[in-house]
Amino acid sequence: MRASGILMHISSLPGRYGIGKLGREAYAFADFLAKSGQKYWQILPVTPTSYGDSPYQSFSVNAGNPYFIDFETLEQEGLLKSMEYKRVNWGEVANVDYELLYNKVFQILRKAFARYVPDGEYRQFCEENQSWLDNYALFMALKDAHGGKAWNEWEKPLRMFEEKAVSAARRDYAADIDFYKFIQFEYFRQWRKFKAYVNSLGIDMIGDIPIYVAYDSVEVWTTPRYFLLDSDKTPIDVAGCPPDVFAKKGQLWGNPLYRWDVIEAENFKWWIERIRSAISTYDVVRIDHFRGFESYYTIPFGREDAVVGEWRKGPGMKLFKEVKKQLGSCRIIAEDLGFITPRVARLLRSSGFPGMKVLEFAFDASGGSDYLPHNFKSSNCVCYTGTHDNETLAGWTAALSRKDARFTREYLNVSRNKDIPRAVIRAAWSSIADTAVAQMQDFLELGSEARMNIPSTLGGNWQWRMRSDALTDKLAQEIYELTRIYGRLPERAESKAE
Repeated sequence: MRASGILMHISSLPGRYGIGKLGREAYAFADFLAKSGQKYWQILPVTPTSYGDSPYQSFSVNAGNPYFIDFETLEQEGLLKSMEYKRVNWGEVANVDYELLYNKVFQILRKAFARYVPDGEYRQFCEENQSWLDNYALFMALKDAHGGKAWNEWEKPLRMFEEKAVSAARRDYAADIDFYKFIQFEYFRQWRKFKAYVNSLGIDMIGDIPIYVAYDSVEVWTTPRYFLLDSDKTPIDVAGCPPDVFAKKGQLWGNPLYRWDVIEAENFKWWIERIRSAISTYDVVRIDHFRGFESYYTIPFGREDAVVGEWRKGPGMKLFKEVKKQLGSCRIIAEDLGFITPRVARLLRSSGFPGMKVLEFAFDASGGSDYLPHNFKSSNCVCYTGTHDNETLAGWTAALSRKDARFTREYLNVSRNKDIPRAVIRAAWSSIADTAVAQMQDFLELGSEARMNIPSTLGGNWQWRMRSDALTDKLAQEIYELTRIYGRLPERAESKAE
């Protein structure tokens, strides 16, 4: 069934409190999507951000981001007083200031925690999520106790997760552990209510999980056997991408790699549980760097770039056969971008998952790109105008060479460069792809200032926020008509049109 959606992270929602939240602005954006005839709202990982403020570098693969907890909802629950958060200077409304959030949000959440009286719902949440929640809350309490330092800088008994030291820490930091459990309880209570509302409008949430986890994460700290570490829990090799035309020295991500032999020996339990968690949180899951399951690039730990490295075999279809066996058919999108070999293409076909076609990669003057809509070989794909790692369409258009811009205008049948962004969106919606997705920044015709992320850079990323007056009825109608013309309206919207 043909459908379409808009990509915008929770952090980019407007509002007064430093970052987008699961409050009125989130519900308003869901209403806008429904008015616009959209089936999908795609977001980035909602796990807590760590080094570099990236949602792809998180302290936990299961926890929710405390910054997204809505203060107004906490006030309605009797846990906050209005002035406790409204009098705070939250900085600019156009950008996220993560340092400010780190210094302010937890202070306010502690006020809410001080007023909270645990009830049956809270106890049930803690019991149902004990497998990850207990260690996550301990991890965060210990990070606070160590001034925010990464776990590998803690004293050795704790660093090595020795039973005696860990048991003592659970006693010594019991109050802080309860605080972090409370945060997760509140986050998931708000998330469930919010997602139920989105789903009630006939809209599905597409969520994103990175293939790798951060070194400074509770998973690496507590279960080092699943990761390529030495006896002192120091990485042996780390993740990244080899040099290419976009990055001459490659991309050094630095994440620890998996010991796939150990994970496979346990019937892929670690990954099964990760996907189980994701499909219980979202309706559709996009798995980042899917090609890494066929083979993955490894870089010796300590290198300053990704020039020196090698490819190693991944688990391939063995993992996804086990996923289907244990979890049934999951709605998964495979991020199959990057260096795609025939073996990676075969893995994608064997999995049956839709891959991605990114139009910003399509328009070079040679005209031979597989990403050009007339070269799509199957409708089982998701056509993106661009992703969170790409320029906005306006910024991308401004950077096109003269030759590429001429070809792009010819292909899209427009006469001016300023008309290219809207025409690219139309090309995505008119393509044979089952699903078409564009960033909200592109519907708003924003330039490079609204770019979400520049890969392999630190600072200045993940900060864009939408203006509070951006969602107009005129824009909703424009998107609706585009979606209607190209047969992508969901049933609810089709019946409304009739």
